[in-house]
Amino acid sequence: MDQSAIADRRQLRRKLTFWRVAAILVALAAVFAAVAWRWPGGEAGDHIARVKITGIIQDDAELLERLDRIARNDRAKALVVTIASPGGTTYGGEVIFKALRKVAEKKPVISDVRTLAASAGYMIATAGDTIIAGESSITGSIGVLFQYPQMKELMDKIGVSLEEIKSAPLKAEPSPFHPASEDAKAMIRSMVMDSYDWFVDLVAERRKLPRAEVLRLADGSIFTGRQALANKLVDTLGGPEAIRAYLDGRKVKADLPVVDYEAAGRSGFPFLGSSMREFARSVLGLPVDLQPTIEKLTGEKLFLDGLVSVWQVDRD
Repeated sequence: MDQSAIADRRQLRRKLTFWRVAAILVALAAVFAAVAWRWPGGEAGDHIARVKITGIIQDDAELLERLDRIARNDRAKALVVTIASPGGTTYGGEVIFKALRKVAEKKPVISDVRTLAASAGYMIATAGDTIIAGESSITGSIGVLFQYPQMKELMDKIGVSLEEIKSAPLKAEPSPFHPASEDAKAMIRSMVMDSYDWFVDLVAERRKLPRAEVLRLADGSIFTGRQALANKLVDTLGGPEAIRAYLDGRKVKADLPVVDYEAAGRSGFPFLGSSMREFARSVLGLPVDLQPTIEKLTGEKLFLDGLVSVWQVDRD
């Protein structure tokens, strides 16, 4: 092959390389432009914000920050809170409830009850301007719980004892190392009932029900969506269509896109939208969302500190 042919081939290769690189750069620019448009709090157009609250509810500063961003984002015309939770700490439910009510001061908030929204999960749901549930959803379990283990019998069997000197009889009570005194039980029960009364009053106010009626329902019972509707604990049975119908009644355009406001670090790629995470998972084989796997392995079993509002079926 003569020198001119070699030179032509090299030039052709350089041109092909240039156009390949240019095509990749254009594609990346398009992807990141799309992500930037969809990214919550960025330059997205008018949209409906959606936040998913799943698993055990605890004091979650990151979630509160997301809710604050939604409240301040004028492009977010409404908020859909999708709830799939058995509950969690009473305080965790309280602060999320208050954050959702701050959002509701500026835009409609819809509580979307999925498989399970009980105890603190239902507490959060009451923050919505309306509650939409499935016919077979599980909800209710209005109440407060304080749990502590008792290990005295086990310690006696293995010959271990614990001595303690306390500044007062109720210090560090109840203790797992000896049965609680009647005074200790009274102290804890007083604290539980104070939080229970607060929970009952909250439901009565939000659902516009007589307190006596809420007390009748607040015996820890759980309800299907159909039963909850009959007891006025939810407003509507349905799914996406019911949500759109409610938003239409609140003058929010039905054709607005729904944008998920997700935890920044949840995917492992905080700057990518859901479509890019799916690409990384299916094409590149990257484990971009390990949380469900971790929850399956650990069972996300309690014990939680403090007062608890939770409903959970016993596991083996």
